[in-house]
Parts: sequence; structure tokens; C-alpha cells
Amino acid sequence: MLTSLDGKSAIVTGASKGIGKGIARVFARHGAKVLVVARSLDAAEATAAEIKADGGTASAFSADIRDLASMEAAAKAAVERHGGLDILCANAGIFPQAKIETMTPEQWDEVMDTNLKGTFVSVKACIPALKESGAGRIVITSSITGPVTGYPGWTHYGASKAGQLGFLRTACMEVAKYGITVNAVMPGNIVTEGLEGLGADYLKTMAASIPLKRLGSVEDIGYAALFLASKEAGYITGQTIIVDGGQILPESLEALNA
Repeated sequence: MLTSLDGKSAIVTGASKGIGKGIARVFARHGAKVLVVARSLDAAEATAAEIKADGGTASAFSADIRDLASMEAAAKAAVERHGGLDILCANAGIFPQAKIETMTPEQWDEVMDTNLKGTFVSVKACIPALKESGAGRIVITSSITGPVTGYPGWTHYGASKAGQLGFLRTACMEVAKYGITVNAVMPGNIVTEGLEGLGADYLKTMAASIPLKRLGSVEDIGYAALFLASKEAGYITGQTIIVDGGQILPESLEALNA
């Protein structure tokens, strides 16, 4: 059984919906005081209210992960409201579809600015407070798309997610002297508002491609992040955990029926 996060202060970016919301709820359920960070304050407050209604501790904060001053303000808020900062979950990201032939440089830049630059900015802004923790945890939400797999329309997304892993492998060395670890979860197909928007046929086809025969839940990712944020994971850094129900393993659909 994992040591609880009682008394720990956590920031979760992109926590107003999807995977980020799932992580925030799991963390709060295990005792963490969560700063729910999102661009929309109303959406962040709605998530914080849900967590508090479930008996957890949370507050909302509006920030742009691409802007250093904005994320420094979020880190300051976590310290002031929750007594410090022990955990950063750099989760916020976007995944608009656009194939190379129709994608504009501006669309490419938007994804890179949010997913990759946003990870760097979030980590940089939180390092001073995490240093004070003495055992800080940084958990990045990457993806199997890019580092392991590919899908038409997501070259920019895949490149940003692969870039996050390159970032963490050096970042973990730079902050190790402060007792801070840096790891990543790599979700497969997880049921979120964004994935549902791709249509029922897509969801059915993807579930058929997964050995466990189901899409993942946001809580599946939340519990993987919970482990990486725990005391028990204190000697793990620069690593990744794939959470995909076995999706990347079969050589073909036929392999699942062999």
C-alpha cells in the first residue's frame, strides 16, 4: 500500500477536464491539497468544487502554461494556499488534428508552444518551490503517440510528446541534487471529452485493438501518476510508464485472436 499524500501540495495543469481532472481527483482522494490550474477560471473552480464535495482539498487558479510569469504566480499561489509545493503534474496539452499537407506553421507552433514549451515553463516556474520540499516530484503527461506510435494528423502532437521525453531525461539530472524526481506517464487511448469527440466508430475500433478490450479511464492515468508522486517512487527518475492496456504490443489485429 502506498504512503498517502496527506499534507502534500500539488499543482495539476490542465486539470479542469480529461486526464488532468482525473489526476487531480485521485491525488485529492489520497490526501493531497491540489491547485487546479486551467486557462478558464470558471472551469478550474468547477473541478475544485467537485473535489471539495468529495471530501478533498482543492482550490482553483487560472494560468497560461506558455507564460512564465503566469506559472510563477500559480506556484506562488500553491505555496500561499497549501503551505508549499511538493508535486507538479505537467499535464496540460492540446491535440488538434491536421495532416502535414494542410497544416500551417501557425498550427504547428500552437501545439509546440502548449505541449512542449508549456512543459518547460511549468517545470521552470515550480523548481524554486519544489526545491524547498526536499523531495519534490514532477510528473509529465506524455503519450504513446510520438514516442512509440503514430497516427495520421498528429505529426505536431507526436513530435511534442516525444520532445517531452527528451526534456525529462536531462531535466531529471539537473534537479536531482535538490531531491526532485522527474518522470512521465504515457497514456494510450483514454476516454476523455476530446477522445469522445473523435466519434463512436473511432472508439470502437481502438478498443478492438487493445488486448484488454477497453479504453482506459482518466483514473487509470491518475493512479500511475500517484505512484510516481509517492514516497515509494523516490528512487525512480527519468523514467516513463506506458498506461495503454497493452495497445502497443500486438503486431496486428490478428495477433489478438491467435
